[in-house]
Amino acid sequence: MPIITIVYGSLLVLLGLAGYFGSGAESPTALIPLLFGIPLEGLGLVAYVKPAARKHAMHAAATIALLGLLGTAKALTKLPALLQGAPMDRPAAVAAQCIMAVLSIIFLALCIRSFMAARKAA
Repeated sequence: MPIITIVYGSLLVLLGLAGYFGSGAESPTALIPLLFGIPLEGLGLVAYVKPAARKHAMHAAATIALLGLLGTAKALTKLPALLQGAPMDRPAAVAAQCIMAVLSIIFLALCIRSFMAARKAA
């Protein structure tokens, strides 16, 4: 899971940078995924380097991912309209939020599976 966490964090960093520079560097809120991604990369690195801290680092990463999901889940309701090309305010923001929500769902599912496997092994 540490490597997956680093990859997930890196994807969020890239999403934030793409959103920010893709919007002409006008909206600092486009960097919000980056603010989630950097700590996730750090937690993944800690879990990778210090196996004794892995459990705590991965639980912290899952908590950050859950917060990211809770903050972006509402955008998923706008996804069908976005895919149909319906006019809406800030479609790039909706797309970025949907991407972050989906990435968070996938990461949380992997975390839960990992936590369950670790519990069975103990």
